[in-house]
Amino acid sequence: MVDARHPGGPIRGAQSFVGVMTEVWRRPSLTGLEVLWRWAVGAPILALAAWQTLLVSRSVSLDTPALTAMTVFRPVTAFAAMGAAMRTILPAAMPVAVWLLPVAAVAWVVMAAVGRSVVLLRFDRALAARPVTLLALGLLRAVLLTVAWAVWAWMMLAAGRVAITGPAARGGEANVVLYSAMLICGSLLVYVLWAVVGWVFQLAPLLAMQRNLGAVVSLKAASNCGAARGKLIEINLVMCIVKIAVLVLAMVFSACPLPFSNVESPTFLAWWWAGVIVVYLAALDYFHVVHEVAHLRLWRTLEG
Repeated sequence: MVDARHPGGPIRGAQSFVGVMTEVWRRPSLTGLEVLWRWAVGAPILALAAWQTLLVSRSVSLDTPALTAMTVFRPVTAFAAMGAAMRTILPAAMPVAVWLLPVAAVAWVVMAAVGRSVVLLRFDRALAARPVTLLALGLLRAVLLTVAWAVWAWMMLAAGRVAITGPAARGGEANVVLYSAMLICGSLLVYVLWAVVGWVFQLAPLLAMQRNLGAVVSLKAASNCGAARGKLIEINLVMCIVKIAVLVLAMVFSACPLPFSNVESPTFLAWWWAGVIVVYLAALDYFHVVHEVAHLRLWRTLEG
């Protein structure tokens, strides 16, 4: 296939992604709707989680001095402090997590089905509204994403046993460099693997709305997309790089006031960090819209 804007060469997923960034930037209502539906469900969930966390924290007694004294130069002591804190918190937190996490997940998936439908219909009125299909696909994606997070957590615990607690139990020295390398490589591995397989669940809702399909049929159509597979994976990998870049920028801006912390008030620092978090989340919402529109644009170009 050849891109009409570049008749001399084939379509590249990254090229379509960059072009869509400009298109979405010129239509701020798309990002505004994305921010609206995410905060409409995210803010109550965060408030409820914060309230429950406060209640749990009042019902347990943590070794605060040990936690505040943690340092990378004493990794075994730090791991022991974190392990003791988890053994104290989990018995009190599990009864809350048993009902709070499913409620939050269902609320998010339901609102996501409605919100994404509204955003895509705002982008293209020719699409069909399929909120129930998007709800089913969202539930499936949420389950698989939970599995990915569980695998990541297991890898991080295994890295701690291999590099920190294991050598210490044998009378050896903890290897912080090895732990950091395993932490970074494991996180990148899970991130890239999700980008390689997650495009199916990004494309299926778009096909459902474009062709007025059900959940199973749209998943089959997305899986059998032929030549578009490599280009969609390319867009997902670019999106991963963008997310990492946005996170790094947020960390840099968060650290900007630290050299002047002796002359800045704690209130100013709190407001600065809150502003950085809000801008960071808004940037992620913008790129989520770009991600969906880029998939839709690329698929239509290849299909045409």
